[in-house]
Amino acid sequence: MESMNECLQGRINTCSAPGGLKITDIRFAHVKASSMHCILVKIDTDQGLVGMGEVRDGASATYAAMLKSRLIGENPCDVDRLFRKIKQFGGPSRQGGGVSGIEMALWDLAGKAYGVPVYRMLGGRFREQVRVYCDLGRTPPSQRVNGTLKARAIRERMDRFGMKMCKVIVGMEEIQYLYPDEELLSGPQDYIDQILAGHENLLKEDPVTGLADIDDKPFKRRMEDYGMVQHPYTFIRPTERGLDRYEEHVAQIREELGYRVPIAIDHLGHLGLDDAKRLLRRLEKYNLMWCEDVLPCTMAQEYRALRDYTSTPLACGEDLTYVENYEALCAPGGVAVIHPDICSAGGILECKQIGNMAQKYHTAMAMHMCETPVAALATGHVGLATENFIAMEFNAPDDDYWQDLVTGLPEPLIRDGYLHVPEAPGLGAEGFNDEVIRQHTWPGHPEIWAPTGQWDREYSSDRLWS
Repeated sequence: MESMNECLQGRINTCSAPGGLKITDIRFAHVKASSMHCILVKIDTDQGLVGMGEVRDGASATYAAMLKSRLIGENPCDVDRLFRKIKQFGGPSRQGGGVSGIEMALWDLAGKAYGVPVYRMLGGRFREQVRVYCDLGRTPPSQRVNGTLKARAIRERMDRFGMKMCKVIVGMEEIQYLYPDEELLSGPQDYIDQILAGHENLLKEDPVTGLADIDDKPFKRRMEDYGMVQHPYTFIRPTERGLDRYEEHVAQIREELGYRVPIAIDHLGHLGLDDAKRLLRRLEKYNLMWCEDVLPCTMAQEYRALRDYTSTPLACGEDLTYVENYEALCAPGGVAVIHPDICSAGGILECKQIGNMAQKYHTAMAMHMCETPVAALATGHVGLATENFIAMEFNAPDDDYWQDLVTGLPEPLIRDGYLHVPEAPGLGAEGFNDEVIRQHTWPGHPEIWAPTGQWDREYSSDRLWS
């Protein structure tokens, strides 16, 4: 008598033999994309299907490579079981990139094996397409010196893709080094000196394109650097003149874009709770869509206190991993919007579950996305399948080769302000475009899809209980 599995597979139109599919290899390519160092993941199988994933921008391929010996010989269609097997090796922020990148490649393989798009396996659509919001991309430094020029730069990028909403980075530190002779911040002198020198650390201008050059993030830091100190411990405080200058910058952005355009503000600065209250009270009149990452995402109670103080919606979460950590942020009610990055949060199914959990607390979900089309497609499938989803970020308006990193996508993928998720199996792309990838490799990583045999026998006793 045939097994239930064989019986079901005989009635499903598949693109391979899913029941016998096995992982045979995992390799990586390092590329410049979305103003970031991005790492692509390729999972090969014994039936010729290739799974496409991505490690978080600015992370390390080691976070994914160390998982290889735990996955070789496994059936990639067992996505949930394999995720639970490797989940313990994911940490916050970039450390979640290995587990997340592998997970999205497994979903891509499962979709290709069964001949269906990933969103169908997540429960189907809540919408026809995925709204996208624009940020400044690689706007030249000369177009960032005041709010008016920033707004004009982002308007041009929004118009290019038909987008109707945007996000702009405005940090107190940036305002200080735009006006170096004014006393806009007070605090420890060594920190002030680092902030005043901040213009030297701005993205450099590409001599060919005139755009800001792509630099690595997160930046390499010394132990004593200001950028490595969490907000409450810097005791950098804005002066009243500093708050005036900040408000002036935001007012210029709003005046240039008008009040019909939803505007979010990101990275307000390394401010503690008390000064964040002062700043947010100033910003209420500008009717912002949200203020993002005002405090570190682990400070759930402080976010509750901040939300009680301001009418500006608060967003947070791109550095959290796994639904239980998002619930700790959502449960106190301090954020109006959670903002996971699919390459940190745990991948596709985990982001779907994060959205469902947030809805229980009447919290919306937008999604951070500063990666290649692979992560964009994965994010798009989650956006289709999650009811409380608002929009996803797009950080590559200036990288004209961005979509060409993969093959088989509709041209253009982003149009009329939406990402149009393909109906093709898996994530929707046919494969990687090796020729384009070779043209945009990250410095120090010229070889793409280099052998990873050194990870074939990595071993530890992974059981977490006795």
